[in-house]
Amino acid sequence: QVQLVESGGGLVQPGGSLRLSCAASRNIFRFSAMGWYRQAPGKQRELVAEITSGGDTNYADSVKGRFTISRDNAKNTVYLQMNSLKPEDTAVYYCNTVLGFTRYWGQGTQVTVSS
Repeated sequence: QVQLVESGGGLVQPGGSLRLSCAASRNIFRFSAMGWYRQAPGKQRELVAEITSGGDTNYADSVKGRFTISRDNAKNTVYLQMNSLKPEDTAVYYCNTVLGFTRYWGQGTQVTVSS
């Protein structure tokens, strides 16, 4: 099992930046991919970015060039740097991983982009 705890959300103006953090209760990065998802009101949860155990990254088209996923193995933490934020980025952001046949989610952190 693993516990995931997100932090770093908040209210930001359009064009601003935020950095989200996801702390894992133990080191799983060596064998598990980590992902950031988001869910806006009335919409399905969608993949925003992911980083594999080998360090390869993948992004949704809507955030390419603006968001960057990274990890710190020593801190068991994955980050999502979000720049040039838009109102349509407003959502609850969740950290995610899969161990074996079990998918784990954090509690989510709210990101609101508004003037």
